[in-house]
Amino acid sequence: MYIFRAADILLPKDQDLSKWSVVACDQFSSEPERWESAAEYAGGAPSALNIIFPEAYLDDGHDSERIEKINRTMDEYLSGGIFKEYPQSLIYVERTQSDGRVRRGVVGEIDLECYDYSKGSQSPVRATEGTIISRIPPRKRIRENAALELPHILMLIDDREKKVIEPLAAKTDKMEKLYDFELMLGGGHIRGWLLDEESKQTALDGVSGFSDEKSFEEKYGVSGRGVLAIAVGDGNHSLATAKACWEELKKSLSEEERKNHPARFALAELVNLHDEALEFEPIQRVLFDVDPDDVEASFRKYYPQLSDEDNGGQKITIVRGDNEKAVYIDNAPSNLAVGTLQKFLDDYMAEKGGTIDYIHGNDVVRSLTSAPGTIGFTVGAMEKNDLFETVIKDGALPRKTFSMGEACDKRYYLEAKKIK
Repeated sequence: MYIFRAADILLPKDQDLSKWSVVACDQFSSEPERWESAAEYAGGAPSALNIIFPEAYLDDGHDSERIEKINRTMDEYLSGGIFKEYPQSLIYVERTQSDGRVRRGVVGEIDLECYDYSKGSQSPVRATEGTIISRIPPRKRIRENAALELPHILMLIDDREKKVIEPLAAKTDKMEKLYDFELMLGGGHIRGWLLDEESKQTALDGVSGFSDEKSFEEKYGVSGRGVLAIAVGDGNHSLATAKACWEELKKSLSEEERKNHPARFALAELVNLHDEALEFEPIQRVLFDVDPDDVEASFRKYYPQLSDEDNGGQKITIVRGDNEKAVYIDNAPSNLAVGTLQKFLDDYMAEKGGTIDYIHGNDVVRSLTSAPGTIGFTVGAMEKNDLFETVIKDGALPRKTFSMGEACDKRYYLEAKKIK
């Protein structure tokens, strides 16, 4: 059985897809006004916005009723016949980002039996960053009774020779175009084609080739590490939630039922790590409900080797509104500046409280930290070419180490799949 395989994909038919498709639920979590704008744009039209749970609204006191409404709306959309199903399909996607570059991918499904997000995992499908276990239960409540899933998950293959996804661009004239439209609120443009049978099989075989143990060990110069065929790029907590729900569900199923139960597989888009449009952006940190002076003083005390002069150490910038101050830490405890920073933040909040948000974009950090009781920290981006080798040799990176692109370029919800 393939780790990544064709899926029974649902797409809205006879609908305004610019109103249907909406950005990932974990974006703009400190900017509810962005989600209000999305709701205003969608109006009363069928929209993925009505069947996802934006994290900006988590813990607002209405979680249960919102989840009930999501599940009810999913059922209404299914019974109302707004979807067309494409059985056992792969979709080739071209996403024109806000910077004008085109990111290419293939939508199919991941076998959750091949994925393990636990620390030290050597599964064929693996998390690239530490999974925050506390983020799974609220997402599990959303998924466990849902009839549908919509992915914002991006998976990565380390296809240096660009043999799997990139050749599909030259074959679109022989494929059925499924969608071609502008995404709402600055999300760029997206086009998608249904892969013909020959292209589908070629793509599946190409992805399967990354599971070959001998080729893997030669490529990365390792042995006995477990083959890493596909890595999670974006949406790890959504994938982890799908895994957690599947582990619970399969206890009640027979061996035969488990083989092809729809909840065993999670819809995702597969992207080549070496896609030229794919860039790693750092994820920044903002603390709320704290004394900024105390946070900065504690940071300096926590790392006595911290210097205001560039000593060749890891660079971390302290942000307080428009006031930014770069500091440098040599002999750091982590290989990455974000890991060094997170170690301090975890210990500080455990002792003195405060809340944290993970932010895309330095401009947003400046804006948020102009308010009293806030302070932000920014770091530089990691090199994407180091990703697979680092995960293979060192394990998952510190949580929230990187983001693939700016918030508006994240994957939008579009395709769906039944999970019941």
